[in-house]
Amino acid sequence: MSSVTPMSTPAEPVGRITGIGGIFFKSKDPKALMAWYQDILGINVEAWGGALFPHDMPEHPPVLTLNVFMEDTDYMAPSSRDFMLNCAVDDLAAFLARLDVKGVGVLKRDDSDPSGKFAWIVDPDGMKIELWQPAPEPETR
Repeated sequence: MSSVTPMSTPAEPVGRITGIGGIFFKSKDPKALMAWYQDILGINVEAWGGALFPHDMPEHPPVLTLNVFMEDTDYMAPSSRDFMLNCAVDDLAAFLARLDVKGVGVLKRDDSDPSGKFAWIVDPDGMKIELWQPAPEPETR
């Protein structure tokens, strides 16, 4: 992933995609999974059972990435799901320390990527979750 500033094109017509409005997937026990997301990941679960992530949250990445991988990729391994979540975090080391206290193992950590720091975990349903601390934006003068 790279830190990208969204580009605008002049005079775009109405009737276009303006962003990703949600992520939806199946679980054998949605309530238990969302309780795990709330307890372990600190995601605020709303009364209706889902979560909202406002784009104006402090430290929110400037864009949401949509990318498709080859069907034989092992990037989502050990998950057998066809997708994974990427969650932006403000401080990866602090977040991983919280996960360690809760007994959540980290599959791998990578602090060498130019777009930021990464770590990967697996949720109770076996879905891989990528944790991403975006690289700081270069200062402009």
